Amino acid sequence: MSTAHEQKPGIREQHLLRRRNNPLFDAERREVPSEDIATARLDDGLEADRFMSSFQALVQRAVELKPNTPSETVLEIKAALDKAYQQACALPGDQTRIKQAIVQLVDAIMSAIWKGIGDDPLARQELEDEETARRAHFSLQELPLVSALTHPESPIGADELIPSLLSEPDDTLLPSLTIFDADQLAVICEDARAFLNQKDPEQSLKDAWRRLTLIEGIYQQNRQAHRGDH
Repeated sequence: MSTAHEQKPGIREQHLLRRRNNPLFDAERREVPSEDIATARLDDGLEADRFMSSFQALVQRAVELKPNTPSETVLEIKAALDKAYQQACALPGDQTRIKQAIVQLVDAIMSAIWKGIGDDPLARQELEDEETARRAHFSLQELPLVSALTHPESPIGADELIPSLLSEPDDTLLPSLTIFDADQLAVICEDARAFLNQKDPEQSLKDAWRRLTLIEGIYQQNRQAHRGDH
């Protein structure tokens, strides 16, 4: 019988598992005692409990919205639902039903907003752009590394960003990089190359060096695309 934690750990446990026996992290970080895993699992579980309490109150507010509710209140609730989706992605276990409920509530709110703007082309374009951005944001939050990095209490310290990125599987590394702007990517490329030159001058950590090449390739693509826009 599998538990929710075995299905999907929360961000704190995930990061300890990322560090455990990982040669990209310093020796003391690679040693992750079972007690630390248990503590992280407990903290992830406590966050899930707190989330459920606040989420139930948020759902109640959303379903009680009336047609004459002030737009400021409607937008406040929508913003809280967007944030709740991000929070749910960081939690342990299968949160599919929670996330589906959030999407349905946001869609209902957006439907009412669409009706309210009529045929205003500028307002309609702004809403379309917002919906596209929100879908992209929700999709990115499904990536474990992104949900950990964007969490307000991220378990990934600034000094652990580079080894974390260089440990990320190729298929999730590339979309994860989209949360960084061009300036941040430039720093990441420089720091990652310096990090690997110092950590692994023999270049024996083949996967990490390959990921560095991928990161640098994405940065160069973005620079070229940016030049093309001007």
